[in-house]
Amino acid sequence: MRYLRSGPRRLHTQEMGGPRARTVGLRSGEIADRNIRVILEAIRRHGPLTRTELGRHSGLTGPGITNILRRLADEKLVTSNRRNGLVGGATATEFALRPEGAFSVGVKLRKTRGEIVLVDLSGQVHERAYFDVEPAEKVQRVHSAVRDMVDRHAAMPVIGLGIAANDWTEEESDAIAALSTVARPYVENECTAGLLAERTIGSALQEGGLAMIIIDDDVQAGFLIRGIPYSGVHGRAGSIGEMLTGPDNVRLNTVVGFGSLRARIGEEDFARLLKGEEFACPLLSQWIREAAGHLLDPIIAMAGFFAPSTVMIGGDLPQGVIEALIHQLSIERRDTSTRPIITPWISPMRPASFSGGVALGAALLPFLNTLLLPPASA
Repeated sequence: MRYLRSGPRRLHTQEMGGPRARTVGLRSGEIADRNIRVILEAIRRHGPLTRTELGRHSGLTGPGITNILRRLADEKLVTSNRRNGLVGGATATEFALRPEGAFSVGVKLRKTRGEIVLVDLSGQVHERAYFDVEPAEKVQRVHSAVRDMVDRHAAMPVIGLGIAANDWTEEESDAIAALSTVARPYVENECTAGLLAERTIGSALQEGGLAMIIIDDDVQAGFLIRGIPYSGVHGRAGSIGEMLTGPDNVRLNTVVGFGSLRARIGEEDFARLLKGEEFACPLLSQWIREAAGHLLDPIIAMAGFFAPSTVMIGGDLPQGVIEALIHQLSIERRDTSTRPIITPWISPMRPASFSGGVALGAALLPFLNTLLLPPASA
């Protein structure tokens, strides 16, 4: 199967709610590539659509849309059907995404554990698995997990590999590309991958920025500003785990990270949480109260400096635990016994849309680099 070209290209930022910037300086092949992405993205987001509706969404001419649809159909990425019920009993051909036309593998990688998913073009997860990681054998463990996943689904057109990791290097990308039958991986940090999952297939984002906090062995934050991930100099934006927080002025990682949770509730109950179980436990409730008291400080800082429309909290904890943490945060912000004034405004908080959203975001990276509109263009 032939796919659109990937690789470096000029990206075009878009003001939220404003007109799209002109595609200045693009070669004709790059313009054609982008137009195909625009049509496929419109079908993915709003389909099924007729040619007339695609013209309204894309601004492209009828002949151009017809040529693009023919190419997408040849590559088995869209399908067509007749739509009835138009004015006067007329019918029209409508075009819909064919999710099974392309698949991708995504890996979330931590120091001692990994998660791998296989998703289709619509973002539907077809398989999820977990594997252990040895720091000295990181590349080999990832390669083995990817190979096993691809072998189990050999009939599916897997177009690429995405990795969400905070300490993955170019040398490791070279090494896994040399070992793997899948192309060189696309790599982002965990928070950016989670944000891309929200932006691409999550709930509709409100105007303005979006912040995401990932709770894991450490605590990280990511920012989506005007639809584009913001990583800061050397990718250091969002390193909130090193902040000194709370009335006792301790590092956030030591209170909210998984190390503190494991120490508080014990290995057995911690393992149950990572499996998605939800249960009542006084020790877990104590951790939630303490975690909220320290997590509120970076959330207030985000509200003051970025004023995102929403702060999402995600990670591997069950949604019920994250919802309890958000509820406790709302209580903490009104408690003047530890803070001298009531916080006048902070961004609305809610759980991330997806369980395992980081691995899902990693799996979307190959699509965003080859088929769909990248963050700067969508």
